[in-house]
Amino acid sequence: MAKEKKEETEEQAEQAEPAKKPMGKLIIIIAAAVVLLLAVGGGAWFFLSGSSSGKHETKEQKPVVISVWPMEAFIVNVAETNGERYLKVVIQLEVNDPTVIEELNQLKPRLRDSILDLLTSRPYKDLIDPSGKQRLREDIAGRVNNALTKGKVTKVYFTEYVMQ
Repeated sequence: MAKEKKEETEEQAEQAEPAKKPMGKLIIIIAAAVVLLLAVGGGAWFFLSGSSSGKHETKEQKPVVISVWPMEAFIVNVAETNGERYLKVVIQLEVNDPTVIEELNQLKPRLRDSILDLLTSRPYKDLIDPSGKQRLREDIAGRVNNALTKGKVTKVYFTEYVMQ
Protein backbone atom coordinates (compact mmCIF):
# COMPACT_ATOMS: atom_id res chain seq x y z
CA MET A 1 0.00 0.00 0.00
CA ALA A 2 2.78 2.30 0.72
CA LYS A 3 3.99 1.68 -2.78
CA GLU A 4 0.57 2.50 -4.19
CA LYS A 5 0.41 5.74 -2.23
CA LYS A 6 3.89 6.67 -3.48
CA GLU A 7 2.85 5.99 -7.05
CA GLU A 8 -0.35 8.01 -6.61
CA THR A 9 1.61 10.93 -5.12
CA GLU A 10 4.11 10.77 -7.98
CA GLU A 11 1.28 10.75 -10.50
CA GLN A 12 -0.34 13.71 -8.80
CA ALA A 13 3.02 15.52 -8.73
CA GLU A 14 3.55 14.81 -12.44
CA GLN A 15 0.08 16.13 -13.21
CA ALA A 16 0.70 19.23 -11.13
CA GLU A 17 4.09 20.00 -12.75
CA PRO A 18 2.78 20.12 -16.29
CA ALA A 19 0.03 22.43 -15.13
CA LYS A 20 2.65 24.76 -13.62
CA LYS A 21 4.88 24.72 -16.71
CA PRO A 22 2.28 26.13 -19.13
CA MET A 23 1.44 28.87 -16.65
CA GLY A 24 5.13 29.82 -16.42
CA LYS A 25 5.45 29.83 -20.20
CA LEU A 26 2.27 31.84 -20.53
CA ILE A 27 3.56 34.48 -18.11
CA ILE A 28 6.86 34.71 -20.02
CA ILE A 29 5.04 35.08 -23.35
CA ILE A 30 2.75 37.79 -21.96
CA ALA A 31 5.71 39.65 -20.44
CA ALA A 32 7.61 39.47 -23.74
CA ALA A 33 4.54 40.74 -25.62
CA VAL A 34 4.17 43.67 -23.22
CA VAL A 35 7.86 44.58 -23.57
CA LEU A 36 7.58 44.34 -27.35
CA LEU A 37 4.48 46.56 -27.42
CA LEU A 38 6.18 49.12 -25.20
CA ALA A 39 9.25 49.13 -27.46
CA VAL A 40 7.17 49.55 -30.62
CA GLY A 41 5.04 52.26 -29.00
CA GLY A 42 8.11 54.13 -27.73
CA GLY A 43 9.78 53.89 -31.13
CA ALA A 44 6.67 55.14 -32.89
CA TRP A 45 6.33 58.03 -30.44
CA PHE A 46 10.00 58.96 -30.89
CA PHE A 47 9.79 58.74 -34.68
CA LEU A 48 6.56 60.69 -34.98
CA SER A 49 7.53 63.39 -32.51
CA GLY A 50 10.94 63.83 -34.16
CA SER A 51 9.61 63.99 -37.72
CA SER A 52 6.76 66.35 -36.90
CA SER A 53 9.17 68.97 -35.53
CA GLY A 54 11.24 68.62 -38.71
CA LYS A 55 8.14 69.25 -40.80
CA HIS A 56 7.45 72.49 -38.95
CA GLU A 57 11.00 73.66 -39.58
CA THR A 58 10.81 73.03 -43.31
CA LYS A 59 7.46 74.82 -43.58
CA GLU A 60 8.94 77.90 -41.93
CA GLN A 61 11.83 78.09 -44.39
CA LYS A 62 11.28 80.16 -47.49
CA PRO A 63 11.27 77.97 -50.61
CA VAL A 64 14.09 78.57 -53.05
CA VAL A 65 12.81 80.14 -56.26
CA ILE A 66 15.08 79.87 -59.25
CA SER A 67 14.44 82.18 -62.16
CA VAL A 68 16.28 81.90 -65.45
CA TRP A 69 16.46 84.66 -68.03
CA PRO A 70 17.29 83.47 -71.57
CA MET A 71 19.25 85.61 -73.99
CA GLU A 72 19.31 85.46 -77.75
CA ALA A 73 22.24 83.75 -79.49
CA PHE A 74 25.57 85.56 -79.81
CA ILE A 75 27.60 84.99 -82.97
CA VAL A 76 31.04 86.61 -82.90
CA ASN A 77 34.38 86.33 -84.66
CA VAL A 78 37.02 84.84 -82.38
CA ALA A 79 39.94 87.13 -81.57
CA GLU A 80 43.40 86.44 -83.08
CA THR A 81 42.04 84.18 -85.87
CA ASN A 82 41.75 86.77 -88.67
CA GLY A 83 38.04 86.02 -89.02
CA GLU A 84 38.65 82.32 -89.73
CA ARG A 85 36.84 81.13 -86.61
CA TYR A 86 33.58 82.17 -85.03
CA LEU A 87 31.71 81.38 -81.84
CA LYS A 88 28.00 80.87 -81.45
CA VAL A 89 26.83 80.84 -77.86
CA VAL A 90 23.41 80.96 -76.24
CA ILE A 91 23.43 82.16 -72.66
CA GLN A 92 20.86 81.86 -69.89
CA LEU A 93 21.26 83.74 -66.64
CA GLU A 94 20.04 82.38 -63.30
CA VAL A 95 19.01 85.16 -60.93
CA ASN A 96 18.34 85.07 -57.20
CA ASP A 97 15.13 87.11 -57.36
CA PRO A 98 12.35 86.86 -59.97
CA THR A 99 11.84 90.65 -59.87
CA VAL A 100 15.31 91.09 -61.40
CA ILE A 101 14.03 89.75 -64.73
CA GLU A 102 12.12 92.98 -65.34
CA GLU A 103 15.31 94.97 -64.83
CA LEU A 104 17.21 92.59 -67.12
CA ASN A 105 14.64 93.17 -69.87
CA GLN A 106 15.16 96.92 -69.58
CA LEU A 107 18.96 96.59 -69.65
CA LYS A 108 19.01 94.04 -72.49
CA PRO A 109 20.76 96.22 -75.14
CA ARG A 110 23.42 97.35 -72.67
CA LEU A 111 24.03 93.78 -71.47
CA ARG A 112 24.26 92.36 -75.01
CA ASP A 113 26.80 95.05 -75.95
CA SER A 114 28.92 94.33 -72.89
CA ILE A 115 28.84 90.56 -73.46
CA LEU A 116 29.66 91.00 -77.18
CA ASP A 117 32.71 93.06 -76.25
CA LEU A 118 33.78 90.37 -73.83
CA LEU A 119 33.31 87.50 -76.29
CA THR A 120 35.19 89.21 -79.14
CA SER A 121 38.15 89.97 -76.89
CA ARG A 122 38.78 86.33 -75.92
CA PRO A 123 41.38 84.35 -77.90
CA TYR A 124 40.63 80.91 -79.30
CA LYS A 125 42.70 79.11 -76.62
CA ASP A 126 40.62 80.64 -73.82
CA LEU A 127 37.33 79.81 -75.50
CA ILE A 128 38.21 76.16 -76.14
CA ASP A 129 39.71 75.43 -72.69
CA PRO A 130 37.26 74.32 -69.93
CA SER A 131 38.89 76.62 -67.37
CA GLY A 132 38.67 79.46 -69.91
CA LYS A 133 34.95 78.79 -70.30
CA GLN A 134 34.52 78.95 -66.53
CA ARG A 135 36.37 82.29 -66.42
CA LEU A 136 34.10 83.50 -69.23
CA ARG A 137 31.04 82.54 -67.16
CA GLU A 138 32.40 84.43 -64.15
CA ASP A 139 33.22 87.50 -66.26
CA ILE A 140 29.74 87.53 -67.81
CA ALA A 141 28.13 87.26 -64.36
CA GLY A 142 30.37 90.08 -63.10
CA ARG A 143 29.48 92.41 -65.96
CA VAL A 144 25.76 91.75 -65.60
CA ASN A 145 25.89 92.14 -61.81
CA ASN A 146 27.64 95.50 -62.21
CA ALA A 147 24.71 96.71 -64.29
CA LEU A 148 22.00 95.43 -61.91
CA THR A 149 20.68 97.38 -58.95
CA LYS A 150 18.09 94.99 -57.40
CA GLY A 151 19.47 91.45 -57.36
CA LYS A 152 22.28 89.48 -58.86
CA VAL A 153 23.11 86.73 -61.31
CA THR A 154 24.00 83.54 -59.47
CA LYS A 155 24.94 81.33 -62.45
CA VAL A 156 25.58 81.62 -66.15
CA TYR A 157 24.56 78.70 -68.35
CA PHE A 158 25.79 78.06 -71.88
CA THR A 159 22.90 76.23 -73.52
CA GLU A 160 24.65 76.26 -76.90
CA TYR A 161 28.38 76.63 -77.42
CA VAL A 162 29.63 76.10 -80.96
CA MET A 163 32.99 77.16 -82.31
CA GLN A 164 34.08 76.70 -85.91
